Amino acid sequence: MKTVEMPKMGDTMEEGKILRWIKQEGDVVKKGESLAEVETDKVNIEIEAFASGVLRKILVPEGNSAPIGAGIALIGTPDEPLPDGLAGSANGKAGASSVPAAQQAPPKSPSPAPQNLAGQAAIQLKDAPGAYDADAQGRVFISPLARRFAVEQSVDYTRIRGTGPNGRIIKMDVESALVQPQAVPIAPSAPPAPVYAQVAETVEAPEALPTAVDSGDFIEIPLTAMRRTIARRLSQSMQTAPHFYVTSVIDTGKLADLRKQINAYAAADPSLVKISFNDLIIKAVARTLVQMPQVNISFTEEKLLQKKQVHIGMAVALEQGLIVPVIHNADQRGILDIAREAQRLAEAARSGKLRPEDLSGGTFTVSNLGMFDVDSFTAVINPPESAILAVGSITPTPVVVDGQVVVRDRMKVTLSSDHRAIDGATAARFLQAFKRLLEEPFGLLL
Repeated sequence: MKTVEMPKMGDTMEEGKILRWIKQEGDVVKKGESLAEVETDKVNIEIEAFASGVLRKILVPEGNSAPIGAGIALIGTPDEPLPDGLAGSANGKAGASSVPAAQQAPPKSPSPAPQNLAGQAAIQLKDAPGAYDADAQGRVFISPLARRFAVEQSVDYTRIRGTGPNGRIIKMDVESALVQPQAVPIAPSAPPAPVYAQVAETVEAPEALPTAVDSGDFIEIPLTAMRRTIARRLSQSMQTAPHFYVTSVIDTGKLADLRKQINAYAAADPSLVKISFNDLIIKAVARTLVQMPQVNISFTEEKLLQKKQVHIGMAVALEQGLIVPVIHNADQRGILDIAREAQRLAEAARSGKLRPEDLSGGTFTVSNLGMFDVDSFTAVINPPESAILAVGSITPTPVVVDGQVVVRDRMKVTLSSDHRAIDGATAARFLQAFKRLLEEPFGLLL
């Protein structure tokens, strides 16, 4: 009898809620088939079976929650006896409390140092039995959706280099391989490789807005899982991280000229995308973090963790709340590449098509409210990061230049920093370097 456990599917996830069982007790289950739809703190995701057999027992019914690592179902052979205490319970009625002690989530150990949870999840999958299909034994680390798509398109995915977390092959890698001459056809009937109850490649539609209730004097709006997580995480951030703020005013005249030139070039090529000021800001942040890695850092009680990678989170406002998809390796991307990825992430966030890896691993966040005609604001740090940049609107402002009053386009930015990890002088130097890149923006192209 094999136990299906509640997997960890995000940096902040501590438990999952079963929204819907796609398979029912007694149904035949194949490896890689979707078992259930789970609500996390940000999005709804389908989890998949790690083994073939029969779904013998649902341990957590629809509407109930279970902590990470807890057993939520049992898969076995049709005549395999159920564990003691479960054989006589009614189908679909066993709640989380019915899970045998051996299947409950293990006791919480001291919190590990913050790290890229996407990589951590990949390690957990690799260590799980039958989990992870490339290692010395010839297995390939590939998502279920990518595997199915590769089989449908007759692509040999064993020769594809994955770009997902920990080298995982994702659907976009298969799509790219379709145009590569080295892609070797395989028989459509090739059996799928084993997969450990892992996250589906595509996140389902975003969480529906709750139904408001008119109670007379006020309207009650139930908290969504996303809103509860926002409240909990940001309260924790303000209570534990001593914030301090440094503001700088940046002349954006030359930045606007550079954007205009790049977009004029991009307009002549249909394969290129136009860039926004935010794309240039993200590029400048990434370059500045390379120059000043002491800001690309996380604080723990024992040590500081200086990140080698530069993964920039970009705050996206949804009706349900704020979500922060991540542009990975932003320091290694060109401006047009950043613009393309930022557009993809923003569209995916609004349509509910973000992948789990799109939400993991951020090392620094940019929150831009300039499009809402906001002059300046302060932002709350997104843990376990130690800094976030709040960007206001570009505003024509009278300034004194060479003794004369002239009108220049100016933009205010405010860096929120965790004083446990970053000192005031360090934050000031970061903004100085960032300002120089935006006021002399050709440095972004070097």
